Amino acid sequence: MASDGATIRHATREDVPIILALIHELAAYENATSSVHATEELLLKNLSFDDKSSTSPEPSFTPGHAKTLLIVAPEGEVCGMGLYFYNFSTWTGTPGIYLEDLYIKPTYRKRGYGKALIKRLAQEVIKAGGSRLAWVCLNWNKPSLEFYASLGATRMNEWVGLRLTDDALTKVAES
Repeated sequence: MASDGATIRHATREDVPIILALIHELAAYENATSSVHATEELLLKNLSFDDKSSTSPEPSFTPGHAKTLLIVAPEGEVCGMGLYFYNFSTWTGTPGIYLEDLYIKPTYRKRGYGKALIKRLAQEVIKAGGSRLAWVCLNWNKPSLEFYASLGATRMNEWVGLRLTDDALTKVAES
């Protein structure tokens, strides 16, 4: 539970339109709307969802590559998300979580919702027996960088992000 009565839950298949809308809002904030190629169909195919049909007392999830935590304001609106997946550290020999996207709608910021999502993700890491929660942040995003620093996050300046996409990815795969 967040500081003012908001709740956090894992997304279900029915939440896909909301997740996609939040992805588009995040892309607009990052001035990268043309980079979003996700569709509802791709999210349904690739995300893992809370399987409400399971009779298990433990949470059960559908197959998929990433999970989404949604934060719901007391008035009932989904106001943010943390989209994440598990990774593995060879150095620690334990699993961790990579936070792909953390986004809170502007009108809901400064209420502790981002911190609540990070806290929940930290709990997920510990529950999995892991020791690392990692993410990246754009270097111009000062408010977010300051927020992460206030939580005790370590800035990893010595690491350089690398990526293969589109034609370069295909070229390497076919070489």
